[in-house]
Amino acid sequence: MELAAKILLAIVSIGLIVVVLLQSGKSAGLSGAIAGGAEHLMGKAKARGIDALLHRITVVLATLFILLTLLVGYFVK
Repeated sequence: MELAAKILLAIVSIGLIVVVLLQSGKSAGLSGAIAGGAEHLMGKAKARGIDALLHRITVVLATLFILLTLLVGYFVK
């Protein structure tokens, strides 16, 4: 059980890192507002959907990470 929890913790950790790196920064919208253009107006709904999905995945993976860390800590004790 301890080995399975450690392997799952490593997978969740790598997934969390990847999802966080895929998210766009909060300042990404500012450059589009200054530059203007059709991408800013038409691409906003698509970006909002992807950002919302990445946010949900981040919350789930972070919750799993915390629970697995506590579980592994309990086993190591």
